[in-house]
Amino acid sequence: GMVQKLDQKLPVANEYLLLSGGVREGVVDIDLDELNVYARGTDYDMDFTLLVPALKLHDRNQPVTLDMRHSALCHSWLSLRLFDEGTISKWKDCCTIVDHINGATNYFFSPTKVADWFYDSISIVLSEIQKKPQRGMPKVEKVEKNGTIISIILGVGSSRMLYDIVPVVSFKGWPAVAQSWLMENHFWDGKITEEEVISGFYLVPACSYKGKKDNEWRLSFARSEVQLKKCISSSLMQAYQACKAIIIKLLSRPKAISPYHLRSMMLWACDRLPASYLSQEDYAAHFLLGLIDDLQHCLVNKMCPNYFIPQCNMLEHLSEETVMLHARKLSSVRSDPAEHLRTAIEHVKAANRLTLELQRRGSTTSIPSPQSDGGDPNQPDDRLAKKLQQLVTENPGKSISVFINPDDVTRPHFRIDDKFF
Repeated sequence: GMVQKLDQKLPVANEYLLLSGGVREGVVDIDLDELNVYARGTDYDMDFTLLVPALKLHDRNQPVTLDMRHSALCHSWLSLRLFDEGTISKWKDCCTIVDHINGATNYFFSPTKVADWFYDSISIVLSEIQKKPQRGMPKVEKVEKNGTIISIILGVGSSRMLYDIVPVVSFKGWPAVAQSWLMENHFWDGKITEEEVISGFYLVPACSYKGKKDNEWRLSFARSEVQLKKCISSSLMQAYQACKAIIIKLLSRPKAISPYHLRSMMLWACDRLPASYLSQEDYAAHFLLGLIDDLQHCLVNKMCPNYFIPQCNMLEHLSEETVMLHARKLSSVRSDPAEHLRTAIEHVKAANRLTLELQRRGSTTSIPSPQSDGGDPNQPDDRLAKKLQQLVTENPGKSISVFINPDDVTRPHFRIDDKFF
């Protein structure tokens, strides 16, 4: 809200999608090469991703056609010709300019320039907050720009909350390039409506491996993925979380496989396998082995289709050496999955112990800062952290958004699916 008030670039009525887990957790399909490494327990206790629409295109009922002539599949350039003159003049400084032979000038919205502007704006806002600290304001522990992502760690009472803030372009409706996907049969048919699945999509600031970083955006279906999670059984979700915990550590170097790939494979498995099998409550171990086998298959064949745009192979760019290295690592997991799972659980326990130790130390040595609510220093104010964690844990598979009124930034407004809080 305070960034919006700086130069009125952000839309006034804006909706920010809040996702549980950071970009490093594979919540959105963004390459991780430029992200600094943060560790749960050492650097933060809870992590979230916040999608912030810099531009919105919400007045169209027909499929959205994007300019994909210069891009790899799943990517697009964005011409400001789709918007009014006021929007063009407001965002000119965040565009790359292409002059045509006929004398016309085209402004292409630049993900790198938008990220630079956003980081500068957030830095100004945070310095103002720190000059005039208010009671109850979270303490800013760290602000870093990681490629096109802005990572902020806030101290709230004794908790440290990591927010990966992603500037995006928000669309209502559905992209024309993914229209054929809607014609197929899917596991969610009859469980949720098509309107819920195709209510909107985003462009996120991520480039393809051979694309032009200053111009290329990646299509993201984060809002749809939140809806589809409602239709996945709890035992399959448990298996997914277990598999994710294993691969995040094991397959982190060289960076090739992310939890986003694993989630895409899980969605394909839901389409492929009988619903009666996937709904078995005590099959979590079977599902874990199945996900490991699917991932192995994808690596060996160097093929992982995007769930919404299947003609896009998300592993196409990898070298043979990299895929075979990861395939061999996965073979060791498949031979003794229980041992690898135990190791992943021990990592989580160690992070939790570290968090509790830091909180214990902080509660015995800290004094109220001007950014806290004051009161007893042995009782840190964790209300905001607890409220957010409660919202996420009590509403699994639901879309959580935040509405902010720039004229009153003290009152965030949460929407969970269609209910307001």
